[in-house]
Amino acid sequence: MIAFVFPGQGAQQVGMGQSLAHGFDVCRDTFAEADDALGEPLSTLCFAGPADRLQLTEYTQPAILAVSVAACRLVTSHGIHASFAAGHSLGEYAAHVAAGTLSFADALRTVRRRGQYMQEAVPVGAGAMSAILGLDEAGVDAACRAASQELGGRVVSPANLNAPGQIVIAGHTDAVTRAGELARAGGAKRVIPLAVSAPFHCALMKPAEERLATDLRGLTVHDPSIPVVANVDAVPKRTARESIEALVRQVSAPVRWEEAVRRLAREGVTRVVELGPGTVLAGLIRKIDRSLSVVNVSDAAGLDAALRAAADRA
Repeated sequence: MIAFVFPGQGAQQVGMGQSLAHGFDVCRDTFAEADDALGEPLSTLCFAGPADRLQLTEYTQPAILAVSVAACRLVTSHGIHASFAAGHSLGEYAAHVAAGTLSFADALRTVRRRGQYMQEAVPVGAGAMSAILGLDEAGVDAACRAASQELGGRVVSPANLNAPGQIVIAGHTDAVTRAGELARAGGAKRVIPLAVSAPFHCALMKPAEERLATDLRGLTVHDPSIPVVANVDAVPKRTARESIEALVRQVSAPVRWEEAVRRLAREGVTRVVELGPGTVLAGLIRKIDRSLSVVNVSDAAGLDAALRAAADRA
């Protein structure tokens, strides 16, 4: 059984999607559709930058979505289909485009506003994120709680539960720094500050969540054709309503990626195809469950690898 998974913010790089668009009509048409939906040349930003503009959240999010959907349409046009889908944060939108819950155009416009709302929720520099390596969820949670208490209730909490021993925290900058210090004292091997423009997936994103909820609940949506395992609770969503509510809640809730991957495995998934730029999710999945076979498709070589894997398991 196959699952499609889609990366989130941080996977972006100048040049992404260019070989897909140059090599395959279905991908070229996808980027043209994205440009039309947004009324601006998103494809040019993906292929040629500039890098500083691509790093702006409101552009990063639709850009990654476009590359992910182009890769998904490519593999499905070659007969590879999934029984489940999931996406890391932003990637959950691509999963719902793949499942038919959202139209591609609506998803593009929505994630552009999502990026704007998230950026505007917290003044630049007021929030931060750090990766905590080598400490379990209980230890990270304890460090965050202690830091928040020391600092009079400042916000810091687990934001991305990515894989065993790899958890990202988010919140007010001073609280994230202090939680990192406490995590090191509690046995963490490394604490790595992340170069992000906002503290995603924590309580500071509540204003963005409230704004986005209105947009999401106003969309025309459909029950997904395949279940989409949600970030917020690692539960497969099978109706339009529960899918939208999961997308609303994920703005300020932690991404439970490790749980989502384990849920896919329990559902009978044995092969995973990562669709979009980079190989971050493939690396995380191998840390979570090495029994899962993973390939990434972001260019022609990735398509060939996915086709070989499908043939080997046929």
